[in-house]
Amino acid sequence: MKLPLIISVPHAGLTVPEEARDYCALTPEQIIADSDEGAAEIYDLKSEVTVHITTDVARAIVDMNRAEDDRGRDGIVKTHTCYNARVYHQSVPEDVAEILLERYYRPYHRRLSESAADAKFGVDCHTMVAVGPPSATDSDCERPNICLSNAHGTCPQNWFEKLTQCFKESFDSEISVNHPFKGGYIIRSHSSELPWVQVELSRAPFLQIAEKRERVLQALTLFWRMVLDV
Repeated sequence: MKLPLIISVPHAGLTVPEEARDYCALTPEQIIADSDEGAAEIYDLKSEVTVHITTDVARAIVDMNRAEDDRGRDGIVKTHTCYNARVYHQSVPEDVAEILLERYYRPYHRRLSESAADAKFGVDCHTMVAVGPPSATDSDCERPNICLSNAHGTCPQNWFEKLTQCFKESFDSEISVNHPFKGGYIIRSHSSELPWVQVELSRAPFLQIAEKRERVLQALTLFWRMVLDV
């Protein structure tokens, strides 16, 4: 029986869409550095959950975890990566930005909304660099192995506490709550449809990627069993 979850993996993609290729200044290595390396493998839970949503589009080009009106440096269509590399040779024309949103961003969020009826809980899944990058509020600081976020209200508090307990047991590790990430646009904007949390695993090699995947699945399975017992 599949877990009644939406697994969202918005930052695993590495593709520069055709519409943006003539403008993009990033090397493949820079695109990888700005994306959630390892996320595609760690959160490959399609056979285990009712809904699995991801995208091939690189976060540096279209960030699914930003508000549509966020047009800042680290916004929906960025000007710089988290390592301060310029994304484009020249500014992306507004009509091209609109095409990117219409073809990639809006369909992603429509799928999240439409899938709410098929699930009971949403998990927005990420990986994070082991040390905060230059643009982050925790720049040069070592990050925890695991951060769980609920933006202080995107899911019932007792559920969030149970989930934290399950991750702690599964990974045999302390869990950081709402730091260094409080929870992004996806969990904030879709929590009116069903409860959501954000999961961040460090890219530090504290476990192999396959083991990280197994422990995430273990934690989510244990969590849902605990919720059913309430």
